[in-house]
Amino acid sequence: MKTTLVWMMFVLLSSSLIGQVVINELDCDTPSLDDKEFVELLSESPNFPLDGYVLVFFNGSENGGNSSYYTVDLDGYTTDVNGLLLIGSNGVSPTPQYLIPENTIQNGADAVAIYQASWFDFLEGTIATIDNLIDVIIYDTTDADDVDMIDIFKTDPNFSTIQQINEGSGNNTNSIQRLNDGSYTSKVPTPGKLNEGGGIDVNGIQMVIEEIQYEEGQTIDIIFSTEQAVSTEVTFSIILENDAFDNSDYTGQTILSIKAGENTTSTSIILTDDTLDEGDEVAIVKYDNLPEALLAINNNIAIRIVDNDYTVAPYGVPTSPTYGIVPSSKPMGYYSSLDSQSGQELRDAIQSIIADPSIVRAQTYTEVVEILKEADQNPANSNEVWLVYSEEGRPKLDFQTSSDNNGKWNREHTFPRSRAGYNSIDGDDTNNGVDIYWNTSADSLRHGNSDVHALRAADGQENSSRNNQHYGEYIGPSGTQGSFRGDVARSVLFLEIRYNGLSIVNEFPDIDGQLGDLSTLLEWHRMDPPDDFEMHRNNVVYNWQRNRNPFIDQPELVEYIWGDKVGSVWNQPLATFEEEELDINLYPNPTSRRVTFGGLHSEANIILTSIHGVQLATYKLQAGGEIDLDVPSGLYLLNINSKGNFKTLRVAVKAN
Repeated sequence: MKTTLVWMMFVLLSSSLIGQVVINELDCDTPSLDDKEFVELLSESPNFPLDGYVLVFFNGSENGGNSSYYTVDLDGYTTDVNGLLLIGSNGVSPTPQYLIPENTIQNGADAVAIYQASWFDFLEGTIATIDNLIDVIIYDTTDADDVDMIDIFKTDPNFSTIQQINEGSGNNTNSIQRLNDGSYTSKVPTPGKLNEGGGIDVNGIQMVIEEIQYEEGQTIDIIFSTEQAVSTEVTFSIILENDAFDNSDYTGQTILSIKAGENTTSTSIILTDDTLDEGDEVAIVKYDNLPEALLAINNNIAIRIVDNDYTVAPYGVPTSPTYGIVPSSKPMGYYSSLDSQSGQELRDAIQSIIADPSIVRAQTYTEVVEILKEADQNPANSNEVWLVYSEEGRPKLDFQTSSDNNGKWNREHTFPRSRAGYNSIDGDDTNNGVDIYWNTSADSLRHGNSDVHALRAADGQENSSRNNQHYGEYIGPSGTQGSFRGDVARSVLFLEIRYNGLSIVNEFPDIDGQLGDLSTLLEWHRMDPPDDFEMHRNNVVYNWQRNRNPFIDQPELVEYIWGDKVGSVWNQPLATFEEEELDINLYPNPTSRRVTFGGLHSEANIILTSIHGVQLATYKLQAGGEIDLDVPSGLYLLNINSKGNFKTLRVAVKAN
C-alpha cells in the first residue's frame, strides 16, 4: 500500500517538476558552526540514476561575480525509494548520501543549480549560465536581491518569473523547501524526508572500510551498520567488480544478513595475490540488491588495489639517468635529407620530416592520457608515470578527472595553450586508438594541443603553479634537481620547427605564439642531455604520431638552429647516426615462441617491446643464438644493439 501511495504522490508531483530532478530543499545557514548545511534533490521517479548531472554553487557577491565556487559531480549516484538524494556535511542527520565539507554552502545572495553537463564545464570561476539548465534556486539570508544573477536565469523561459528566496536572517534554523505546487516556503528542515510528508520510512545503512588502499594478498574488512535496529532479518549483497577487477581477483562472503533486533554485520574480502602485472586497479564496493527498507547512506566506495608485480626498466629515472641502453627506433635514413643543409634550409628540411602531411599523424587530446601512460612510465615502477617538474612517480590511476587536483596528475603543455593559441577541437574527447587519426601539416597549429612531444605527465597542483609562465620565470619546484630542464627545452624547440606560428625567443614576451626564454632553454639543453628515459618516450610517441623529436635523436642540431653554430653546414655525425646497419634476420617469423638470429656475429643486447614501444623483456646473446618470446600472440619489436650498431626487427607471435 505504501508503494502505491508513493507512486501516486510522484504522479501529482510530475506536473510541477520542470526536469527529471529538482532542488527539493536547501539549508544554506545553520546556527554558529554551519555544520548542518545541506541540499536535497528530488527526482520525478524513485531510484533515479543521476549520471550526467552536476550540482553547481554560484557566488553572487561582488567579488564572486555570479561564478561557480563548488561543483558536485552526480555520476554514480541514485535517488532513494522516495526520489531523494541528500547532499550535505557529516553533521546532518540522517547522514547524507553525498558528503561535502562543513561550511561549504555560502549564505547568499547566491544560487545553486542543476545541469545536465560535466563537472569540467563548471571549473571554479565559471559564470552562471542557462545552458543545459535543469533547475535553480537563488537564495539569501535577508540580503538584497542579486539582480544580475536573477537576470541571468530569467532569460530561460522556464525561469522567466524566478525570484530570490529568503531562508531567514543569519544563523537561522530554517531551510528553503519546495512545495508540491512548485512554490517555496521556509520552515524547520526535513532532510531525508519529503517536504509535505508521506513516502516510505527508510533505515539508513552505512559501510565502513578502514583503508582506501590495499595490496594484493591483503584482507579488506567491511562493517555495515544501520541507523536503527531492523525489525525483521534483512539480506543484501555487495559486489566489487570494476573494469578489469572482477570476482577472480578476490574471495569472501558477499551475501550478508542483519538479524532482527540487530543493526550490524560484517565481511572479510581477501584479495588474490597472483603473479601477473595487471597494473594497479580500483575496486568499487557497492550494494547489489539492497532491500527497499534500507537506504544506502554511502555507496560506490572506491578502494585502490596495488599490484605488487610491477616491473622495473633496465634504464634509470631522470634523477638517476642512464645513457645508451635504449636505442632509437628511428628508421635508417630518417634524417639523411638534413645533410649539407644550413640556416633556413636546415629548418625547412627538419620541418619537412616532422610535419610531413603524408606520414605524420595527430591524435586526440583524450588519447594523450593513454600515450603518456606509456611515454612517461616510471622506469622504477611500471604502474606509475614519472612527473615532470616534481620529479617523482605517481600511480597511473591517479589521473585528474574532477576539479580536485590534489595528489593527481594531468597533462602539462610545455608550451602553454594560452600562449600558443591552440585549444581543444571537435573530436578531442574521443579515444579510438593508434590507427584512427587526423591528417596534419606544419600549418595545423590546432593539433599542437595534443602533440605528445610537448605534453608531459605533471602533478596537478604544480601544473597550476607553473600556469603559463615562461621558462626562466619558472624554474621548477624548490628542492628538485632540475632533471626535467633539458627535456622541456627540447620539447618546445621541437614545436617551433613543427608548427608555423610558434617561436622560442629571448626574455619573456607577451605576444601570441611566443615563449621564452631562449637563452635559458639553450643552457638547459646543454646541461641536461637526452637520456634513456627521453629516448624511450621519443620511441613511444613516434609509434603514435609517426614523427620524432630530432633534438633527442640528434641533440647537436640545436646548436645549428639556435646556438653557436647557426649558419654552419650540418652533416650527420658518424658516431651518433651513420652506424652500420646490422645485416641480420630472424626466423621463423611468424613464430609460436622461439626465434633464431642469422647474421649475428658478435655479442648483442636485445630489447623486446610492444608495438607501442613498451618494454617487455631484455636478452643478452653471444654470436648467433636464439631466444624464447614468452608473450601473448601479437606484433612486437626487437631492438638489437651489437657493438654500437643497431637494427629493429618486427616479429609476429602466433598462438600455440
